[in-house]
Amino acid sequence: MPLNQFTKTIHTTFELLNEGREQHSLSFTPREIGTVIRVSAGIVKVSGLPGVGFEELLQFPNGIFGIAYNIDEDEIGVILLGEDSLINVGDEVERTGRVTDIPVDNTLIGRVINPLGEPVDGKKAIGFTKRLPIERPAHAIMERATVSVPLQTGLKVIDALIPIGRGQRELILGDRQTGKTAIAIDTIINQKGKNVLCVYCAIGQRASSIAKVIANLEEKGAMEYTIVVATEGNNAPGLKYIAPYAATSIAEYFMEQGRDVLIVYDDLTHHARAYRELSLLLRRPPGREAFPGDIFYIHSRLLERSTHLNNALNGGSLTALPIIETEAQNISAYIPTNLISITDGQIYLSPTLFELGILPAVDVGKSVSRVGSKAQLAAYRSITANLKLAYAQFEELETFSRFGTRMDEDTKKIIEHGKRIRICFKQQELQPLSVPEQMVVLLALTAELFDTVPIAKMQEAETILRKIGTELNFDLVKRLFSDNELSNADHEAILKLAKEAIAPFQEKTQTDQNRN
Repeated sequence: MPLNQFTKTIHTTFELLNEGREQHSLSFTPREIGTVIRVSAGIVKVSGLPGVGFEELLQFPNGIFGIAYNIDEDEIGVILLGEDSLINVGDEVERTGRVTDIPVDNTLIGRVINPLGEPVDGKKAIGFTKRLPIERPAHAIMERATVSVPLQTGLKVIDALIPIGRGQRELILGDRQTGKTAIAIDTIINQKGKNVLCVYCAIGQRASSIAKVIANLEEKGAMEYTIVVATEGNNAPGLKYIAPYAATSIAEYFMEQGRDVLIVYDDLTHHARAYRELSLLLRRPPGREAFPGDIFYIHSRLLERSTHLNNALNGGSLTALPIIETEAQNISAYIPTNLISITDGQIYLSPTLFELGILPAVDVGKSVSRVGSKAQLAAYRSITANLKLAYAQFEELETFSRFGTRMDEDTKKIIEHGKRIRICFKQQELQPLSVPEQMVVLLALTAELFDTVPIAKMQEAETILRKIGTELNFDLVKRLFSDNELSNADHEAILKLAKEAIAPFQEKTQTDQNRN
């Protein structure tokens, strides 16, 4: 190659290199790296990370995340969302720049996930297009509408005397093993075909208990419209703490699309204990029963997210059924009273009734719905108006009758009628009743048709009446669900069918025998 040409080539090369160097710019992404200085049960103390924010998500080795909760001058207290055994002193910690969130998508329906959105049902990974923070502010008052549409539980005693509306927060409380979860599961099963999406949040439950619930839901076909967010008893306390918030964000996603959603928190006793454990490990000042001072706030900001949105926001609703466990029937304990004051009513389950085999063991006297008849079908109001009073009178008189007091005929009649009310309110688990079935039984009950039926034949007689409810004509069933009370003609039509069906089970009274 001639020298001139070689020199020209070298010169061109240098020009290209200089031009490329001028156009090239190095992009540096700043990263804040901290160091683990202490590890304890579910809690990690971290140094460094001067720019970290409150409740920011931090990433540890082995794919473990944590929430920055205590931000002090010298160290950060982090709630772990995984196993602390995989974290060692000296490990690096990195900021993520985001808060804890959960994937939300229609593909979640029918799945069992943990509070991080990871599937735990052994099925394929979940594809999703959107994530929502688990902590979200509740909707403003002006964005809400009144609670007026009933949420049928399928349980006669609740739908008749303690009605629940869509958008309401109704607390279920009682001692251990009194059937609290059974009421919630029956309510979920009863939503089949009613276009209500259900979210069941298991907080710190035994794996066997969660498996039983899922098996019951699958058997009844309820998993087709249900999402299960599950944490087991051996999971990290951080996962138990975020579980109800994650489940609520999933429920809110569907509510904001205009759907009616039911969420069950099972139960908030374990949630409160998990938060107490975390707070004590973070050296936060303990208060009553060693709970931190903000224990009321963590539940109020959770349950206030349940509401009925107005039509401008698509009119969706989120109904909450939080469950709480009492000890020795003490409903005036710290956590129960907190939740009673937050919610719109409570369903109290009595261990005494449970031991007597009266299931569901709902204590009508201590249970209340603060929405009441406003969220009840109009057809119920005329039928059950005096039912609660009659039952309360029976319970009071029953106590006196145990002392062997001599009673007049009217008192005996009230007691016999009350016994029939109690038996009619008994219902087998996983067998919720439709509105027509309940209506026929309740109407026969208020008309005192059962009063001459022997107690031993009550169950058989009720089964016959329930069958009549499934065979009512379409126009009458349509009127049962309308906003108008049943007419006298409709009452008479149903009572006529009930009288004919129940007649073979009735005993003749003394007056009838004398007449014959």
